[in-house]
Amino acid sequence: MAASPFPPIHRVVTGHDADGKAVVAQQGPLPTVVEVAAVPGTVFHEVWSTAGAPAPVGRAGADPTLGPLVLPPPRHGTRIRFVDIPPETPASLAAMAAHAKRAFAEIGDAQASTTAAGAPHPLMHRTETVDYGVVIEGEITLVLDDAEVALRPGSVVVQRGTNHAWANRSGRPARMLFVLVDGAYEAELQARLGAA
Repeated sequence: MAASPFPPIHRVVTGHDADGKAVVAQQGPLPTVVEVAAVPGTVFHEVWSTAGAPAPVGRAGADPTLGPLVLPPPRHGTRIRFVDIPPETPASLAAMAAHAKRAFAEIGDAQASTTAAGAPHPLMHRTETVDYGVVIEGEITLVLDDAEVALRPGSVVVQRGTNHAWANRSGRPARMLFVLVDGAYEAELQARLGAA
């Protein structure tokens, strides 16, 4: 994996000891940091996930970030990650278009890809989630079916299951923080999406 232009993420996970006192259960670099081979320079930094609601709170358990990279959160769960997004070039956009389905398969959700001829971006995708996306460093453009929004550090996107992509047209790397929450489309929207 190429060296990241950003500092590594330092994670501190708390828990409880046998007496119920707060303790540091884990501390250090993230164990799962993965560059997406189909989109070189795109790096997923897996921080944590929960697999239910309410999320179990107790003593230190197994690290939920170990194992294969998966885009959406577990059913009724959450996922938090940082994503480093390299600047786009004409060559990288062509490669994205050629390998979009493979890129989403690499991150465990091939069906998320909605790329098609005439799409506004080659990495258009949709997940049945509510995602909070925060720009930490750099500049990103949120690309929707019929709109685009320029984002800078401190910008927050509440992405509600919409078809979208993240475009980096700034000429320099960007880093975003995402919290994904499992969701369910309302029946009317599900029917429209199923008919599309």
